[in-house]
Amino acid sequence: MEALQPVLTDLKESMFPCMWPSPQPDPEELCAFTDLYGSLRLLLSFQMKDERFNSTELCARIEAFLDTFSLANAKINIHLKFKLNQQTFQRDLRVKIKSTVVLANQPSRILDVTCSTQPPECVKKGCWCQGGHPVIGGMVPLSIPPKAMDQGLFGELSIQPVTLLSPCVLQYPNLATQLTHIKISFANFIISPSTFFQNLPAHLDCQELGLHGLHCSSFKDHVHSSGMVYTVEQEPCKDPEQESSLLPMQQSLRLYLFLQHSDPFNCHLSDLMATEVLIEHYLEDILNNNRQSVTKALQTELQNTLKAQNRRKKDQEKLRSAAEVILSSSISVVSCSSNVDFRTACLNSMKVRDTHDLSASLRESLRRVTSWKFTPRDRCHSAQMEEHPESDDATRREI
Repeated sequence: MEALQPVLTDLKESMFPCMWPSPQPDPEELCAFTDLYGSLRLLLSFQMKDERFNSTELCARIEAFLDTFSLANAKINIHLKFKLNQQTFQRDLRVKIKSTVVLANQPSRILDVTCSTQPPECVKKGCWCQGGHPVIGGMVPLSIPPKAMDQGLFGELSIQPVTLLSPCVLQYPNLATQLTHIKISFANFIISPSTFFQNLPAHLDCQELGLHGLHCSSFKDHVHSSGMVYTVEQEPCKDPEQESSLLPMQQSLRLYLFLQHSDPFNCHLSDLMATEVLIEHYLEDILNNNRQSVTKALQTELQNTLKAQNRRKKDQEKLRSAAEVILSSSISVVSCSSNVDFRTACLNSMKVRDTHDLSASLRESLRRVTSWKFTPRDRCHSAQMEEHPESDDATRREI
């Protein structure tokens, strides 16, 4: 940690001119921390120079960055502490379920795939996947723009996408789903308001993706989500009865962009960190310089990830058609029966008064039974994993 201090000092002065280094931590407080969490590997602290600076917004940005960093570096435990106006805010960024992804020409990365979506009450304990399953995309080489080269950015630059759809519903193949948001973030940078990503929906073929439409969310959403957030436009429901019945499971798609740079002449830590600063500074220029290839890669990865989603929609249509046949036949049998006792028994078993109510009750029961049909999957994360968050068993490997 001592070897990093000069580099961290230079980095803080260049990135946070409104701050100055804070005094050394209190020995007793530091001792209590290490007793509770173990040895401290890295300490980064600073104080505000100008009290007029919007510290609340700064805290939100720092927290957003650490959230993103933690998602893509799930084996690192982060302890965040703010002291603002005599008030202390603390947060521990810990991961419950991890997944190891093997990237091309890079060390393996451990992602946080924990899903916070709680299953409905009808789902039995241990029958809900608590995590997700990353899908690794192909590597895309990037050309470095001349203005970045003039400032000393050389070598080879590439980007590799990894997509994660959550919550996972692989164990419920008949369950209707609805994609509501797509979030794009770099694994090692915060995307500031970017013209490239704001205009991205206009360059994507939503019809090919199976989406009705896509639009960029507000800037406030970007700050608190550590990336660009896109809202998926929903098609109007054609069946009013379906709309008032079982609601689809809402899902979101996270797309991580792993940016890799290699330069054989950069071997010192200070050089590597200076290069990172250059890449972040010229990130918008790099994206615009490679607009066609990056957009094509994002289109391909989104399409590959959403293929199963679109197949599920088609299967849902077939299932609804079959359910209507079953429903119509069942109602006909009851309505046309001349046996009063039989009709009465059917109405009583469904707790309805007449055949009209019977139709609605049967439709709801049939959809509930078929939608929540459970099919175990070995690769899914069982609910029991949540009880052992630090166990290696909670880490899956994706290739």
